[in-house]
Amino acid sequence: QVQLVESGGGLVQAGGSLRLSCAASGRTFSTYTMAWFRQAPGKEREFLGRISWSGASPYYGESVKGRFTISRDNAKNTVYLQMNSLEPEDTGVYYCAASAGRGVWNYWGQGSQVTVSS
Repeated sequence: QVQLVESGGGLVQAGGSLRLSCAASGRTFSTYTMAWFRQAPGKEREFLGRISWSGASPYYGESVKGRFTISRDNAKNTVYLQMNSLEPEDTGVYYCAASAGRGVWNYWGQGSQVTVSS
């Protein structure tokens, strides 16, 4: 079992930055692929990016490529999402997820609200 808890969300002005953290506990964290998603009211959940167990090959969705950066620190059992140049359209609930196998997101956090003012 793996438990995930997001933190670091809040209110920020357009053009500002935030860093989200996702702390993991339970089974061995370093073997899991990790990902970030977000969802706004009335919209489908959107994939933002993922990072392998090694951290060597991050992959990003087109809407955030060049602005958001995923990293992980296996020694701290934590994955991060650095968000720069935020826009009001980035407002939503941000979730982290973990996968122990290809194509299946087995574990999810409860989410962290990010609100970007114009």
